[in-house]
Amino acid sequence: MTAAPPPEALRAPLVVEFPFTRSLGPVQSAFLTGLRERVVLGARTSGGTVLVPPAEYDPATAEELRDLVEVAPAGTVTTWAWNDRPRPRQPLATPFAWVLVRLDGADTALLHALDAPGPDAVRTGMRVRIRWAAERTGAITDIACFEPVGPEGPEGPEAPPLHPPAAAPHDGRFPDPVTRIVTEARLDYTHTPGRAQGAHLAALRGRRTVGERCPSCRKVYVPPRGACPTCGVATTDRVVVGPAGTVTTFCIVNIKARNLDIEVPYVYAHIALDGADLPLHGRIGGIPYDQVRMGLRVEPVWTADGRHPDHYRPTGEPDAAYDSYKELV
Repeated sequence: MTAAPPPEALRAPLVVEFPFTRSLGPVQSAFLTGLRERVVLGARTSGGTVLVPPAEYDPATAEELRDLVEVAPAGTVTTWAWNDRPRPRQPLATPFAWVLVRLDGADTALLHALDAPGPDAVRTGMRVRIRWAAERTGAITDIACFEPVGPEGPEGPEAPPLHPPAAAPHDGRFPDPVTRIVTEARLDYTHTPGRAQGAHLAALRGRRTVGERCPSCRKVYVPPRGACPTCGVATTDRVVVGPAGTVTTFCIVNIKARNLDIEVPYVYAHIALDGADLPLHGRIGGIPYDQVRMGLRVEPVWTADGRHPDHYRPTGEPDAAYDSYKELV
C-alpha cells in the first residue's frame, strides 16, 4: 500500500510597504536640490570635518550644522562589496558593486552603486566619478551610479581629481528647492504559512474559521500560531469558532490607503469570534462608522470567491456585556 503524498505547502507572494511623505530641513533640502542641479553639497563641522551626505547636526557634538560646501563629483573607493544578483528597484539591473566613496573635499564616504564589469575590476583606492541620471528630480537617485575614472574609465590614464578638489563654500540656494520627498519602505518576499496557518486558510475556503486550542491553558487562538505564546507548547487541537463575534475595540480610518478601493472614513476593529480567546482584525461595514461601538455583535460577509471575509456587519443581536469580552480588550 502506497502512502499518500504530503499536502503541498502553501506559498504566496507578499508585499509589505509603507510609503510616507517626509518634510526636509534646510540642509537636506539643499543637498537633494543640489543633486538635481549636478552639485554635491556637504556640511562642515566646527572642527573642519566635511560630512557627505550632509547632516543637520554634528554626530560628535550635536551642534547644529549650517555651513554648506561643494565637493567634487569624483572620489576614492574606501570599501566595497559585489552584488551579483540585483534586486528590483536597485540602482542597476546588471551585477554591480556597492561602494563607499569619499568624494574629493569630503571626510566621510557616500554609499552608492559602482557600474563595473566584474569584481576583478573593483578595488579599494580606485578612482570613481558620479554618473548623473538623465532625468533628475531632487533625490539620491539623481546619482545614477558611480563609474571608474582612470585606466578603467572614460577619463583616461592618470586622470586628475575633478574640480573642486577641496570643499568650496556654497550658500545652498537653488531655484525651486525640493522641500519634501516620498520615502518608500517596501519588502517583497514569498510567505509560507506553515501547518497551523495553512489549515486556517484551507478552512476559510469552506467559509469556516478554525483556531487551535492550547492543551495546557485551553485558550483558543485565531488565527492559529502553531504554539501557545503563553505556555510554549504546540497547539494541535483544532476548533471551529464563530462565525459571529464581538467588537472589542476599534479605530476610525480617515486616510485613504493607496491601491485600496475603500472609501473613507471606515472602521477597522478587533473582533473576538465566539469561542476564540484572541481577537482578530476586520473591517466593519453595513453600518455608519459613527455607530460602531465596543460590544457590537457582528458576522462575516464573504468575498465573491468565498476565500475569506471581506468585512463584518451587525447581526442585529443585542450588544454583548462588557464583562464577556473585557479580557480581550
